[in-house]
Amino acid sequence: MHRLLIFLLLLSVAACRNDSAPLSEDAAPAAPPATPRDAKPVPKFDRDSAYAYVEQQVNFGPRVVNTDAHRQTKQWLVEKLEAFGAEVIEQDFEARAFDGTNLSSTNIIARYAPELEDRILLAAHWDTRPFADSKLEDDPDAIVNGADDGASGVGVLLEVARQLGLSTPDIGVDIVLLDAEDYGQPSNTNSYALGAQYYSKNMPSPKPRFGILLDMVGARDATFLVEGYSEKYAKDVVRKVWQLGDQMGYGNYYVNARGGAITDDHYFINTIANIPTIDIINLQENSDHRFPAHWHTGDDNLDVIDKRTLRAVGQVVLAVVFREAAGTL
Repeated sequence: MHRLLIFLLLLSVAACRNDSAPLSEDAAPAAPPATPRDAKPVPKFDRDSAYAYVEQQVNFGPRVVNTDAHRQTKQWLVEKLEAFGAEVIEQDFEARAFDGTNLSSTNIIARYAPELEDRILLAAHWDTRPFADSKLEDDPDAIVNGADDGASGVGVLLEVARQLGLSTPDIGVDIVLLDAEDYGQPSNTNSYALGAQYYSKNMPSPKPRFGILLDMVGARDATFLVEGYSEKYAKDVVRKVWQLGDQMGYGNYYVNARGGAITDDHYFINTIANIPTIDIINLQENSDHRFPAHWHTGDDNLDVIDKRTLRAVGQVVLAVVFREAAGTL
């Protein structure tokens, strides 16, 4: 027993010496603690504020390129974004429409923390369709007010911008309001999204790491199916956003089912700028029409807008931005 006690004592001393011995020159030192990232709380998205921004756009009238309503809306959007603390770039360009019309257009780029290399892109189009050409519209002269198709995405992003101005996370955010998206010919997909095509070829540096496009995100009982090009080019972003939406209690909006591929602004941002970008867009499941019934009709007015849908989109987008900044997404 005496010998066993001595052996155990010697073993304990040896172990203590080994623990306290200095590292050899070849041994890697312990990694320093990670620098804590900004973990600001996710702000509460104000759905009433977003709705008011949608309403103001509709009050200007249809925002068809080259019209007074288009010019007035542009001035209002720039003033709002500047008031919300963004660095605003007016990216003017001339585009030729499919019918030969020269479109005097402007992409409005609002940048938060422009000095940061790590950036997220948030986008929506702010122009409206000049023709009520849906097969569900009996009156070809109907006025398309674009409350959902255009104004809803912009309204959500204006409220996001307001929140970013109040509390800017530790990540760069580019809010891009794209022009000349809806002046296209159905038989020629490249005639759509002219602003996105121009932006993708003339993008300010540094380039965002990934992007989220909002299109038709305000209607009552909207369903955001997984759009085909989003899944093809930005599957990881789709997964993050749809999982987050479900976790936050908005799973009835973020439906984990395929909804077909749509040639929208994000298609050109993916294929020209090579920024993985998803499209949150209202797509109809088990329907003869892939888009909601008010799309490209005179019914696309404030009556179709639901504040709860605006919140379901805006709150998730804010959570993506703040959690990505904190490294917890």
